[in-house]
Amino acid sequence: MSTPINAKTFDCIVIGAGHNGLTSAAYLAKAGKSVLVLEAQHQVGGAAATRSFAPGFSVSSCAHLLHGLPEKLITELDLHKYGLQFAAESLPTYSLCAEGNPVRILNGAAHGNQLSEKDKAAYAAFIKKMNKFAAVMLHILNMVPPRLSLEEWSERINMLTVGWKVRSLGKRNMREFLRIIGMNMYDLLTEHFDNELLRGAIGMDAALGAEHGPRSPGTVLNYLYRLAGEVAAGKKGTAQPKGGMSNLSNALANAVKAAGGEIRTNTRVERIAVTDDRVSGVVLASGETITAGAVLSNADPETTLLKLLGAAHLDTGFVRKVHHVRNHGKAAKLHIALSGKPEFKGFKADAVPGRLIVSPSIDYLELSFNPSKYREVPREPSMEISIPTLSDPTLAPNGKHILSAIVQFVPYDLGADPTAARAALTENIISTLERYAPAIRSQIIALELLTPRDLEAEFGMSGGHWHHAALSFDQFFFTRPVPGAAQFETPLTGLYLCGAGAHPGGGVMGIAGRNAAKKLLSGGRYVRK
Repeated sequence: MSTPINAKTFDCIVIGAGHNGLTSAAYLAKAGKSVLVLEAQHQVGGAAATRSFAPGFSVSSCAHLLHGLPEKLITELDLHKYGLQFAAESLPTYSLCAEGNPVRILNGAAHGNQLSEKDKAAYAAFIKKMNKFAAVMLHILNMVPPRLSLEEWSERINMLTVGWKVRSLGKRNMREFLRIIGMNMYDLLTEHFDNELLRGAIGMDAALGAEHGPRSPGTVLNYLYRLAGEVAAGKKGTAQPKGGMSNLSNALANAVKAAGGEIRTNTRVERIAVTDDRVSGVVLASGETITAGAVLSNADPETTLLKLLGAAHLDTGFVRKVHHVRNHGKAAKLHIALSGKPEFKGFKADAVPGRLIVSPSIDYLELSFNPSKYREVPREPSMEISIPTLSDPTLAPNGKHILSAIVQFVPYDLGADPTAARAALTENIISTLERYAPAIRSQIIALELLTPRDLEAEFGMSGGHWHHAALSFDQFFFTRPVPGAAQFETPLTGLYLCGAGAHPGGGVMGIAGRNAAKKLLSGGRYVRK
């Protein structure tokens, strides 16, 4: 039984205690707003939470590594004070090789016996240039997108700063940035590198969470988006929170409460309340009504606008745009409980591998994508793998381990026989893993595979997409998720989007939540009752 809320009007209600919702709530509470966060699940975190998937085994349920949590956000919210700890930082990336000779990438350098000096030098120059481009992208990510009408001086200044950031790259780099931003990753990598393992690993960074393979236009945008997160993360690089992603979510929740905000779990919002064509609060599944001057939704745009609010409160053209948001994910999550430490080819027995990539070539990655166009599962899946228990043994019983993997290009619609497709996918994954860790099948104690439909059901994400809306040029910046809701405000006064479906997108970054709070605090349409 949840604790009753005292009858009062809050300045802001946040629907959903995912990391973006908690981030918004923390910034708003720190600014002196009275804030209430409502979460349907028994714990905070949403898709950035830790849970048990087999007796004694706990895992980060969706996202499993932090690559883009900004240092600035950690400092501003003082998250270390509220419990944020890392089991590992600056994790290297390994591009796995079936012959046992992986390529290692860390701190702007690529290493490996099979890498030529030419490719090593090319990678150092490439990542240096891409980081410059990513810094421009990070500036855009941290902005509240201006309206294209540029009616206000603040919007004009924002646009001028974007232009200046691009111009300050210098003539040659500016020309290159504008040339590649709409390109496909396949062509860009083919221009720069000969080594297939290197191309495959970098290409995977452009494919994670995406709907298209590396030959598709716009995949360079996905790559720069991810790289911008890494620039924001600073020295900690790719990191693993101690105890899984709940460590971050709990730290954010503690920051909310320390600033005077309230959090209520096991509390499902039935609908957003509207009075006189403006938000007036929320109605809970229990029938309780809670009033507020503003409502920020961490739910995806479709859930927020068409289910919680309802089309009756929106104009027909806007509803049509929301219906057409592309949000069918193609990333599945795999959890395996293992009887012992998995031994991957090419690693010493006592090595702590870090982030492991199964994408041995850029062509492999493209072929892994192709079946999804026909509602088929990949025969040779591409994967990002973590063995979190190597850095944090508390997640499993003594001597046992966990393999956590993002499996790319698993279609939302598994065709006429989803059960058979799931079985085939599971077998394809294990067979692929055996190429790199030959004994792994015999070590499996329990296995859980969450397809995009499973992610949708478990976390309430329409389409099972961790970005809540595909990250592409037509759903980015000025137009994310749709025109009319691209500045976090919706057509209904007092209703805001603060989740991954808002600018800039998904990934455990908290930037969307921070931006939404910034918009409200800097003069958004706020209704005080």
